[in-house]
Amino acid sequence: MKIAILGYGTIGSGVYKIIQQYKTKCIHDLEVVKVFDQPNKKNKLEIITSDIDDILGDSTIECVVETMGGIHPAYEFISAALANGKHVVTANKAVVAAYIKEFVTLANKHNVRFLFEATTGGGIPWLAGLNKAKRVDSINQFYGIFNGTSNYILDAMTKHKKTFDEVLRKTQVLGYAEADPSADIDGYDVQNKIVISSAVAFDSIVNMDDFLCYGIRNIKKEDIEYFEHKHYVIKYIGEAIKTQDTYEAFVMANAFDYDQVEANIGLNFNIVTLYGRSIDSLKFYGQGAGRLPTANAIVQDIVDIETLQTAYDFNLDVSLVYQAMQKNSYVLRYKDKIENNDIDYSNKFEDYYYNHTKEITADQLRSITNDLQLDQLFVVKIANYKG
Repeated sequence: MKIAILGYGTIGSGVYKIIQQYKTKCIHDLEVVKVFDQPNKKNKLEIITSDIDDILGDSTIECVVETMGGIHPAYEFISAALANGKHVVTANKAVVAAYIKEFVTLANKHNVRFLFEATTGGGIPWLAGLNKAKRVDSINQFYGIFNGTSNYILDAMTKHKKTFDEVLRKTQVLGYAEADPSADIDGYDVQNKIVISSAVAFDSIVNMDDFLCYGIRNIKKEDIEYFEHKHYVIKYIGEAIKTQDTYEAFVMANAFDYDQVEANIGLNFNIVTLYGRSIDSLKFYGQGAGRLPTANAIVQDIVDIETLQTAYDFNLDVSLVYQAMQKNSYVLRYKDKIENNDIDYSNKFEDYYYNHTKEITADQLRSITNDLQLDQLFVVKIANYKG
């Protein structure tokens, strides 16, 4: 199979390296014949072109790998590749979350495949596992640590007693966090992954504007210490729940007991759990990001296309309506004591600024925080997962 790669950055070059150097039985016949990138990178690789038509117009290229990131021109290039009868594999979570239904429809129309394992969980075969579990079970919930950068930050703050800003700077030096870390620390990255995972798990497009998302930008050393005193570890969690024709989703910090698996996931690793009726809870753990783990997931998708393996089994026609269903307890650290009927004032918390809620719904939590200054607020859910 002849392949073109769009973007020769961290992930694109990783895909090229695996195909060129890791000549296992399944990838022996794969060949990268074109790479789309800036003309000044031509000296790095002779097959680089800066003209996208060199790829889209080449009938010998069967598969296009998109690793450029962002929405535009990735959207236009993916759409054009599919319309030209080329399979597409991508690691671009933002464009997939925004246009997944359109891409799947276009791929089906032109009898090609659109695969995106690397968008969610990096090197972990999370979407493939989710799809396989769904063949037998009705998946009603998933949750987990979906973002390696935020996990690295929280882990380092916990183990090394560093401030948020100190650890963030280190993650940027190490290359885990971008110069603008908003996607990782404000939850946008995890929101995209919830949308993509829900598409596979629930056969539905969920709207990220509906569900709660609180970042970790405002976390302090004192927050880590406060929860440690209560035998909790803070982790940044994305989750979604489906009940018949409704769904609910969250992206926020969670406080886990020390003996829960998630509390012990360190560095930039991810762990995601699904629930099915017969399988109960099933966990997927591994490198959630990084050059070669993510590139590995892309090459796995290419091999699935080459060997005619089953694609994701979804039609995205299920219509789910957002509804706040769960009741949970939350801790809100704010600059002032919060006056609200849903705050449990009987809780004798040590610090005036920690406000504990009763067991409330997401809508009730939203109503509490709507009138607060978000740059002064840190929200933590007390984790109560079954497995």
